[in-house]
Amino acid sequence: MPQQHTFDWPVRPALGRKDFLVAPCNEAAVAWLDRWPEWPGPALVIHGPTGSGKSHLAEVWRRRSAAGLIEASGLVDVAEAPGLTEAARGAAREAKALVVDGLGGRIDEHALLHLHNALAERGGHLLLTAPAPPAHWPLALPDLASRLRLAPAVALGMPDDTLLGALMLKLFADRQIAVAPEVPVYVVPRIERTFEAVARLVERLDRAALAEGRAITVPLVRAVLSASDTKPLAAPDTAPRRS
Repeated sequence: MPQQHTFDWPVRPALGRKDFLVAPCNEAAVAWLDRWPEWPGPALVIHGPTGSGKSHLAEVWRRRSAAGLIEASGLVDVAEAPGLTEAARGAAREAKALVVDGLGGRIDEHALLHLHNALAERGGHLLLTAPAPPAHWPLALPDLASRLRLAPAVALGMPDDTLLGALMLKLFADRQIAVAPEVPVYVVPRIERTFEAVARLVERLDRAALAEGRAITVPLVRAVLSASDTKPLAAPDTAPRRS
């Protein structure tokens, strides 16, 4: 069968509260966000592995709190130009709530301290997401380190089989694809048990189904998994769509 041409269009994931899958590995983080604005201090840190839902949870809280959003790249590397980018300054100027998403590696500690202090002074709140808790960040600024030590840091844990299967169905739904329940049942015991692995496989199955003009079934999954033994799965940032 000739392969169908496909185009890469961005996936638009569903990011509402009802779309977030609550499970034992993330229920503590969900509970903290549900407690807002009754946090014990101005800041909360959510940390966990790639694909664990940090950005999704942050977006749920951002919509609920009308928070501004600053990507971690908005905190300019201190080696280049200390402080906030212009976009970050605008978001921080009068906001009562802010999200700084994707912290990790080197950050401008003075900029982050400025944000923390500004939100604290106006009785606002700051939500930070990162792969690891602040205790593991290489912070050199004592004032920032002391403030973050007082902030609750809640982990997103590794998923169980039920959550991985539900996540797979959600990721397909984000792509407007319906698959039979037996697909995640077959997949989950046969892949790495991480959110990232599920996202990569969903992207690969979408491409294969469109290219070959087939539905996403267990036989197609079996073929894709067999091929992936020798060919790495593509990064899940975009998905193919029919022309």
